[in-house]
Amino acid sequence: MPPPLDRRTFLAASAAGLPLNGWLGRLASAAPGGPRPKACILLWMAGGPSHIDTFDPKPEAPAEIRGEFQAIETSVPGIRISEHFPRFAKLMRHAAILRGMSTLESDHKLATYHLHTGYQNRSGVVAFPSLGAIVAKELGKRDVALPNFITIGRGPQEALGSGFLGPEQQALTVNDPVRGLDFIEPADEPEAFARQMELLHGFDEAFHARHRSPAAEAHRLSVDRAVRLMNSEQKEAFDLSKEPTNLRELYSPPASATVPAAAGGKMVKMGGGESPGSFGQGCLMARRLVEAGVPFVEVVMGDGVGWDTHRDNFPRVRALSQECDAAMAALVTDLENRGLLDSTLVVWMGEFGRTPQCTGGGRNHWSRAWSSVLIGGGIRGGQVVGRTDRDGATVVDRPISVPDFLATICTILGIDYQRENRPKGVDRPIPIVDTSKEITLLTELL
Repeated sequence: MPPPLDRRTFLAASAAGLPLNGWLGRLASAAPGGPRPKACILLWMAGGPSHIDTFDPKPEAPAEIRGEFQAIETSVPGIRISEHFPRFAKLMRHAAILRGMSTLESDHKLATYHLHTGYQNRSGVVAFPSLGAIVAKELGKRDVALPNFITIGRGPQEALGSGFLGPEQQALTVNDPVRGLDFIEPADEPEAFARQMELLHGFDEAFHARHRSPAAEAHRLSVDRAVRLMNSEQKEAFDLSKEPTNLRELYSPPASATVPAAAGGKMVKMGGGESPGSFGQGCLMARRLVEAGVPFVEVVMGDGVGWDTHRDNFPRVRALSQECDAAMAALVTDLENRGLLDSTLVVWMGEFGRTPQCTGGGRNHWSRAWSSVLIGGGIRGGQVVGRTDRDGATVVDRPISVPDFLATICTILGIDYQRENRPKGVDRPIPIVDTSKEITLLTELL
């Protein structure tokens, strides 16, 4: 039984050098002034995972549609998912599977932009902010060293943009969670570094006096943020070596999560970054960052080909699913054990699904019907929203558009999705989520 959550006990434990994992979330939840603000962890499945081979199996469909995988029962009677998510199946009570996703874009870049911003923008006239930038603006704090929007893994640029919200809401990217921010270290000679920074600021001020531009302002903000983070103890949130080895291993993929590379032949470890199993370590870092107060973290899985399984669909999806299952289950369990699951919404999604028919060993792009998953965040879990037909080709009950989806996420996080921004150079207010068509919130979850 942990000691009472009071200041004296916390300081005594800190002074004694005892591990403080789990204390930050508990103290924040117990602090005066109301419940802990909500946060969001987006698990981005780059490339578009097959809904039929993950969270909407079709055991009654013909073999060329149902594929090689079996459907297994979850902890919620009547809800079945792919056999390669056995750990997550035990946690279904916390989750809602949205099987009615039906969207408009089947091109990777356009669909990624659409799913992250809630807007289609083929003309490029307006740079819309991504969900992470929106959450950073609405829920982020300005007086802390940690950024309010962080991406882990080599994510698509469409996921990183702050758009018209400006550089203050831009994401900090961690390419490899195993390395973390080991390249950001305080200077060995603080006085010399301070003089160099003073000189740099002098040059910057002189430049800004003559040339006012968004790029110059973004550069100045980036430098200031890096220096502030460099000199802050909060950067330890990026250091996974602070975590026990056994916990890090829970986030790691099984040894079987290897498949032939897309070109054939060579066996490769799947994941979202440079190091083997980096997606799981990215999920662990996301938990540390949320615990430290970051409101939005995106973890990317699928560097390179990823879930874009035009070839070798079943071996690739099997390996990706096994790695994702281990990491996602560990994340949900870890958040629950630390009292953070109700205040942290975990979103699992890609840019679209894949075709019901498996031809030539692969499945192609399919945006008419696919699945996403919401976990925690205080939602009503243990349910499925929406239904596709026998072949997974068409939504036959409760279609969910991108604005419906993002408006629901905003509502869960306590953000008014109808709130308007007035970007410079645009002669109209722009709501957080596209409300040009009627929004249907997923009230079943709220």
